[in-house]
Amino acid sequence: MPQIERTVTVTKPLSDVWEYLVDFTNTESWDPPTQSTTRVSGDGGVGTVYKNVSHMLGRDVEVEYTVLDVEPQRLFRLAGKTPSMDLLDTMTFEEADGRVSVTYTAELTPHGAAKLAEPLMPIGLKKIGDDAAEQLEKCLRDL
Repeated sequence: MPQIERTVTVTKPLSDVWEYLVDFTNTESWDPPTQSTTRVSGDGGVGTVYKNVSHMLGRDVEVEYTVLDVEPQRLFRLAGKTPSMDLLDTMTFEEADGRVSVTYTAELTPHGAAKLAEPLMPIGLKKIGDDAAEQLEKCLRDL
């Protein structure tokens, strides 16, 4: 199963970093492929549903994300679904010495015809992961 994992560390209060990232609509600012993210239902906690539109491989892809787990200031996990892929996005938060580290992991499970492209995915995912980590770090520093 292809995955992206990046860690960014900033000198910001954990509460600020947490509040920013668990508002998943902020992906519009820090996730370069994201065109839009809207909350469809819920209050941001478990069961909340988001609609994300990302531009990938020359086309817009709509993903429906549902919040699976929330452990305040420790863990935020969402499951995403497209017609050709399932996603599991996990953010973990750690604080030490006045710095906050956020590890973002995105696991992708292609199905159907998309499974044929799975061997090529790591190439594109590296760039997506690197770009997202760079933009995420910038946005967190600017909080």
